[in-house]
Amino acid sequence: MEEVQKSIAHQIGGVQNDALRFGLQGVKSDIVGSHPLQSAQESANRINEAMKKQCLVNLYGTAFPLKMDLDRQILSRFQRPPGVIPSSMLGLEAYTGSLDDFGFEDYLNDPRESETLRPLDMHHGMEVRLGLSKGPVCPSFM
Repeated sequence: MEEVQKSIAHQIGGVQNDALRFGLQGVKSDIVGSHPLQSAQESANRINEAMKKQCLVNLYGTAFPLKMDLDRQILSRFQRPPGVIPSSMLGLEAYTGSLDDFGFEDYLNDPRESETLRPLDMHHGMEVRLGLSKGPVCPSFM
């Protein structure tokens, strides 16, 4: 019995070339990397997390940080299906302590609440989640 191929015909040219589904793409985002301040902040966050993990290893032993990583992985998997209401990941934010952080979306608005946001294709989002299609779940954040 032959095995059925799980690819869709529109993916022959690649996901970025599908202008009807994802819109026209700009070259600038592919060439220019992230802002230097953003990369410095990400590296500082990684160093801070490593120091916190080492302190927990010294205080409680090696099993405690492993349990915390497992809990973080479990909480990061709870998501709503693609649709109008995005996943808030409230449990993960409460567990990591990022609930207290004051980010740019708190005073500059959330980009998902913009008037220029394209409506989400729920069928494509479920295809991506189930592995039947490739590409971003939400094409408006490209």
